[in-house]
Amino acid sequence: MHKTIFSLLLLISSSTMAQQIDTVFLKQLLTSKPELFSGVLNHPNKNEVQVMYTQVNRDKNNKPSFKTFGYRVNPKHYFYPASTVKLAAVIFALEKINELKIKGLSAYSTMITDTAFKGQTPVTNDQTSSDGKPSIAHYIKKVLLTSDNDAYNRLFEFIGRAEINTKLKKYGMTESRILNRLAIGDGGEREKNTNPIRFYEGDVLVYSQPPQYDPKNYPLDLTNLIVGVGYMDSREQLVNKPYSFENKNVFTIKDQQWLMKRLMMPEAFAPKERFNLSAADYQLIYTYMSKLPTESDYPKYDAREFWPTYAKMLFYGRDKNAVIEPNIRIFDKYGDSYGFIIDNAYIVDFKNGVEFFLTAVVQSNEDGIYNDGKYEYETVCYPFMKNLGRSIYEYELQRKKAHQPNLSRYVMDYK
Repeated sequence: MHKTIFSLLLLISSSTMAQQIDTVFLKQLLTSKPELFSGVLNHPNKNEVQVMYTQVNRDKNNKPSFKTFGYRVNPKHYFYPASTVKLAAVIFALEKINELKIKGLSAYSTMITDTAFKGQTPVTNDQTSSDGKPSIAHYIKKVLLTSDNDAYNRLFEFIGRAEINTKLKKYGMTESRILNRLAIGDGGEREKNTNPIRFYEGDVLVYSQPPQYDPKNYPLDLTNLIVGVGYMDSREQLVNKPYSFENKNVFTIKDQQWLMKRLMMPEAFAPKERFNLSAADYQLIYTYMSKLPTESDYPKYDAREFWPTYAKMLFYGRDKNAVIEPNIRIFDKYGDSYGFIIDNAYIVDFKNGVEFFLTAVVQSNEDGIYNDGKYEYETVCYPFMKNLGRSIYEYELQRKKAHQPNLSRYVMDYK
C-alpha cells in the first residue's frame, strides 16, 4: 500500500514538473528570427533539435528559483550525448574520493592505473601536469578544458560503471545511462571491466582499488536508435546498412540541465539532495569549466589546436575569430560526435547581472552516413548554437528581475 502511494506521489510530482516546462516561449522566440533559425526550424526532425532554457530568479537573500522553457524536448528520442557525459564523471569521481574517507587520499594524489583485462591500458605518468604525475584533479582539468577522452576514461575506470549509474539514479537522472569509455571502441565485456588503480602520497601507497566488474544492463525505452543509410566500420569500410546506437551512452537534455543546476546552485536543493562535494571541489570544477584553453599552463595547449572558444558552442559557436566578451563566463560541458553538437551551459554576465541555463542539441548529417567524419558542423550546427546562445542572452539583458543577483561566487582566479 505504502509503495503504491509513493509511486502515485512520484508520478504526480513528475507530471507537475513536466507541466511547469513552458513549451511555447522558445518556439516563438526562434521563429521570430527566421534569418537566424529558419534553416534548422524548417527541418527540426532532420536536425534533431532539442532545447531547454531556464531563467534564474533570486530572492532578497540571493537564493535562486527556476523557470524552465523547452523546445522539442523528448527524453525518449535518442541523440548521441558524446562528451557531455564527462561532467557526470567529474562530479562522481570527486564524490568517490570524499566518500572513501581514506587518510592521505585526495584528488591530487598520484593515480597509477594498471591493467587486468584484454584491451586495457596503463598510466604511470602524465607529462602535461606540473609534476609529471597523473591525478584525479589533473584529469578533471583536461576533461573540462578540452574534453580529453583519455582523461574521462580514467575517471570512468576509477568510479566504476555500476557506481556511475547508481549515482545517476540517486540524483534523479533516471532517463540516462553511462555505459562505456569513449573513443576506444569500448563495448561488450570490455566496458563492464575496469582497471585496478593505486593512489600514492609521495612514495606511500594510500589506497589500492581492485578491478571492478559490472554485470548489469541498463535498458531504456528509446526511439531513433536505428538511423541513416550507412556507416563506416572499424576498418574504414562503408557498410550500406543503417547505423545502430543501441547500447550507447544516454544523457537526455533534461537530465543534463538538472545536473548543471544542482552543480552550479546547490543552495536551491535540500542538503541531502546536493552533491557530496567540498568547497575546494566546487572551486576546481567551476574554474576549469569556465577557463579557456589559452589561459591554462598545466596543461599547456597550442592555441592553433585549442583556441579560446574551442569548448564554447553556445554563444560563441566555436568561432576561432570570436571576440571574447570580458564580462561573460560560460560554465559548460559540450559534446560533438556523429554529427551531433551538444552544449550544456550556465552563462553569466557579471557586469549586467545576467545568468541563465541553456542546454541544446542539434545535428546535421546530410549524406546519412555515420562515423565518416563528414558533417555540416561549420555551416549548420555551430551557427545554430551561437545564435541560440546570443538570442537568449539578448532576451535576458532586457528581462526585469525583482532582485539583482550576487554572482561573486562564480568569479574565478584564472592565473
